[in-house]
Amino acid sequence: MAVDLDAVDRHIIELLRADGRMSIRAVAEQVHISRANAYARLDRLRDQGVIRGFTAVIDPEKYGTGLAAYVSVRIEQHSWERFRDYLRDIPEVDHAALVSGDVDLLLLVRVADAAALRTFVLERLQRIPEVRNTQTMFILDEPHINRHA
Repeated sequence: MAVDLDAVDRHIIELLRADGRMSIRAVAEQVHISRANAYARLDRLRDQGVIRGFTAVIDPEKYGTGLAAYVSVRIEQHSWERFRDYLRDIPEVDHAALVSGDVDLLLLVRVADAAALRTFVLERLQRIPEVRNTQTMFILDEPHINRHA
């Protein structure tokens, strides 16, 4: 269920999406509200689950996971909950989405190299009993597009 957000809330969110380390003082100054108001709004946004947390944006190449691929997965019917539990323990999966269409899931996978991707798909993913088949698409480039700055 959507939370009722005003323009100030949305401005705070956009600022923090662009720089999650921005101080409350800087947020308050940019949004033209008091620090107390900024603190109260941030607390409310967190309490309501609009802001779920803060994270670091990692450079995959420097982190050692420079090869990225989308892996589409078809699973056995009625096995989504079991499969989702497996995904929680697979560090190579950067993002997972249950999708509509010819496949059931789309996984964003990050690994060191082609050998690691082969091992992941053939020895980890395809050995999960619920997996019927997979298709792997290498990501050739990931241009940084920051629509929230």
